[in-house]
Amino acid sequence: MEKVLIIIGDATETVDTLYPFYRLIEGGYQPVVAAHEKRRYQMVMHEVKPGWTITKEWEGYTINADVTFVEIKAEEYAGIFFSGGRAPEYIREDRDLLKVTKYFFEKNLPIASVCHGVEIPARADCVRGRRMATVPKCQFDLEVCGGIFVNEACVVDGNLVSGRTFHDHGYYMGAWMKLLDEERARRQAAA
Repeated sequence: MEKVLIIIGDATETVDTLYPFYRLIEGGYQPVVAAHEKRRYQMVMHEVKPGWTITKEWEGYTINADVTFVEIKAEEYAGIFFSGGRAPEYIREDRDLLKVTKYFFEKNLPIASVCHGVEIPARADCVRGRRMATVPKCQFDLEVCGGIFVNEACVVDGNLVSGRTFHDHGYYMGAWMKLLDEERARRQAAA
């Protein structure tokens, strides 16, 4: 069974994380949750509450990390998913995570990002000239690192698939799963 990384940290958005987690299982993949430490992480739910101009945050479910960033052997994975929430802002400086991120871009493997997840490949200097969706408040993070903001539910730029928020999962997740299926078929043919 092909393994796929899901990158998280404390305050990772619950729906941003669990929807891809279960879609991977449904698609015959083994989701591997990766974080700075092997432990239980607190996820959150984010929504702009009616009448509010900023995001409200509630505690969501928890999830265990299967592997640490330093333990990741990137060549063992078929793809990577950058979950949203506030976590990317805090984990984007991790050198091991940046190294892993660059590997997936250099190898042209299936990559997906939602919401604040863009902050990690942006920090890794992997978005230059790439079209991506993200939550509008992260448009600056993308553009200051050379990326091109597209305000759509699903943006596919080669091996990179992205959506704005968890409301877009039903639009962009299928495109990423298709790339993963193509990568799995390529690996099986090469074996």
